[in-house]
Amino acid sequence: MHKPALPTRARNSTKQAGDVAEEQALQHLQARGLKLLTRNYRTPGRGGGEVDLVMRTADGTLVFVEVRRRANARHGGAAASVGWVKRKRIILAARHYLLRWPSPPPCRFDVVAIEGGPGDGDEQLVWLQAAFDLGDGGRGF
Repeated sequence: MHKPALPTRARNSTKQAGDVAEEQALQHLQARGLKLLTRNYRTPGRGGGEVDLVMRTADGTLVFVEVRRRANARHGGAAASVGWVKRKRIILAARHYLLRWPSPPPCRFDVVAIEGGPGDGDEQLVWLQAAFDLGDGGRGF
């Protein structure tokens, strides 16, 4: 099932909204003591994975963070948009990232879900810690 390409303006506006959401998530997590290691980590080649934020907690846990924004909760909202295919790609990227570590630290997969548009006064940010794991065979939230 191939999705038709969005017009350039729509792609740019979606990218900008995603960048704003990612920055909001980063600020939220840093305010809670996490340290940024990498942004937008991608595996090489087509069809690979990507992690929006790779962070580290004070106890040394690596946190792979997916940031999702949705204007409203229709169709399940931001958190529900991290389906099994997306989780699979995040896990792929995390495994690739961990190849550089001789002895990988504890890890987890978090989701920062933002509902509502920027500046609409009704925006909600929810940080779901350990939102899924390696054994999550496609289960939802």
